[in-house]
Amino acid sequence: MVKQVRVMRMSVEQPLWRALTGYRVLTMLYAVGLFATAYDEFDRPGIAIAYYVVLCVWTFATLPRVQNAAACTKRFLAVDLAIAVTGIVLTPLVVNDHHIESGGPTLPSIWTAGSVLAFAIKGGWRWAALASTPVAAANLFERGHPARDTVHNVILVWVASIAIGYVVEVARASERTLARALEIEAATRERERLARDIHDSVLQVLAMVQRRGAVMGGEAAELGRMAGEQEVALRTLVSGGLTSVSRVSRDAAQGAVVHVIDDGPDDRPDDGPLDLRALLAPYASAKVSLVEPGAPVPLPPPAARELAAAVGAALDNVHRHAGEHARAWILVEDEPDEVIVTVRDDGPGIPEGRLAQAEGEGRLGVALSIRSRLRDLGGSAELISPPGQGTEVELKVPKVSRGKAGQR
Repeated sequence: MVKQVRVMRMSVEQPLWRALTGYRVLTMLYAVGLFATAYDEFDRPGIAIAYYVVLCVWTFATLPRVQNAAACTKRFLAVDLAIAVTGIVLTPLVVNDHHIESGGPTLPSIWTAGSVLAFAIKGGWRWAALASTPVAAANLFERGHPARDTVHNVILVWVASIAIGYVVEVARASERTLARALEIEAATRERERLARDIHDSVLQVLAMVQRRGAVMGGEAAELGRMAGEQEVALRTLVSGGLTSVSRVSRDAAQGAVVHVIDDGPDDRPDDGPLDLRALLAPYASAKVSLVEPGAPVPLPPPAARELAAAVGAALDNVHRHAGEHARAWILVEDEPDEVIVTVRDDGPGIPEGRLAQAEGEGRLGVALSIRSRLRDLGGSAELISPPGQGTEVELKVPKVSRGKAGQR
């Protein structure tokens, strides 16, 4: 079966970069608008105009630089902050005393906050605190004394940038945690799928070799003993398994990278529904009776195959535990919203607590080959086994699968 590795990227940081891009453009236009409305307060408007030309060109030219963390380099951040600080320091040289005393805006105005926020998103709260310091010093220099409104604005920028930087750090940590959880879930489902396949094939063969070897004796008994050891080792491996560590992209703005294993084209429901009756027909024999509707029972290919495999696992349990002479019956019911398949036998039944004991020993036939298959399809599996009265397994699968197996 062909497998495909699907890569999912998760990032709560990327929207912050997009918001910063828009913020820089809007605040640049705002700063130019303030200059136009307060033109009479400028003693040297030529210097202010030259600064705004540089600010506009720089803002538009560097828009690609604030698209993600990789493009936003340390050198760019330093130059960007220098332009903001220069504008603040130039303000007393181009405006009159009334503008400064009345608490008028600096040349870059709130555009300066965009430079500080870029530091916060790029490097977290420590970088934000570092960038806020020269901005605070430049604002105090521009007023000449620590006025109330200046101190208020300085503290506001400081606190806001540090808070945003801290939120970015927490978001990155949350992304890594979520990526790890999703990858563990994906790896667990893949391990369960492999366990079902192994249980339906390799483990059954090893168990049969062990039983037949013990009966035949001689060299066959030794072969059977080795097969039994390998069966135990393989069951332990299937029951445990390992999961790989989540990957983190080199560009932090792209977020965490999760590698999820998807089934290949053979398992995709692109070829139309399958008739469940055709998949169950090979199970019919002299000891297994199949009762089915006269009309087709269509199901999505993944759901039909998994349901048929669960029926096969139930019949395998009948052959192994109910005895060679036990009979079994398969009943297929096509309901409006779901398909119900019942597998019943006339064996001795299952002793109370035996299933839990089997799972503890690593024998995962019912847990994985039956229940897990149905759970992945959004269905259910119910097992009824009164001692001495046979065993009945009822498998229910919705026609529109709610499980992951039906969505692949």
